[in-house]
Amino acid sequence: MLSYRHSFHAGNPADVLKHLVLAEVLKYQTIKDKPLDYIDTHSGAGFFELAGSDAQKTQEYLDGIAKLWQHQSEHAPLTEYIELIKSFNQNGELDFYPGSPKIAEHFLRRQDNGWFFELHPRDLALLKQNMIGKRSIRVRGENGFQGLVGLLPPPSRRACVLIDPPYEIKDDYDTVVKTLVKAHKRFATGTYMIWYPVVDRERIDKMEAGLIASGMRNIQLFELATEADTEVHGMTASGMIVINPPWKLKQTMDAVLPELVSVLSDSSGFYRSEQLVEE
Repeated sequence: MLSYRHSFHAGNPADVLKHLVLAEVLKYQTIKDKPLDYIDTHSGAGFFELAGSDAQKTQEYLDGIAKLWQHQSEHAPLTEYIELIKSFNQNGELDFYPGSPKIAEHFLRRQDNGWFFELHPRDLALLKQNMIGKRSIRVRGENGFQGLVGLLPPPSRRACVLIDPPYEIKDDYDTVVKTLVKAHKRFATGTYMIWYPVVDRERIDKMEAGLIASGMRNIQLFELATEADTEVHGMTASGMIVINPPWKLKQTMDAVLPELVSVLSDSSGFYRSEQLVEE
């Protein structure tokens, strides 16, 4: 349960999609002056050195953020994401990649609260170190699924949630749906983002069906595949499912996803941008 470490995968195409969506959601959530609670259920270490042994062992970032580093996009949201990643680096060199906690920290304001959960002992220690210095940010070495439900409804009455488990435990797919149902019952107006890997398409189909059947409204799905689905072990695509998304998110992803496919995927790559459940 505690073997997964995101340092091996930082900056890969899945991170590009996940963090682009996260940045867009938080950008819109922080337009209003009202306080916001951000909850990250599986935070990881939060910040990654790409020259480190873990990232160099897999070099997955070469197929993700590295391909976008000098890319000139015609779409402002993708340009803003690239510039955000560059703000964590110096002299124009790609040396570091921020995880979701550091991206969230970039958007969170003085009146907002950040809640970050991580169970892996080494990553928890790194996360505490990487998120130090802000009283409004809390790092907890607890089960993020349980922690999320326990924080709802938030005092601010506004919440943005990222659920990003490693899915090493096959039950995680079902746990995601069950946790979302519990969270939604406690706080139906929150914005919930669920990241998923496509290793076995049947598991994703089942998760989608569970969410559709849950009774929750306004669910969108965005998926980036760098190659066609395959029976062979390995992730070919990843996606983000967003419940109660900002009103312009789908319009943004409709524009950006074709560009990401052209830059990051082979000839069999594809994307999905769907309204799974209407408002």
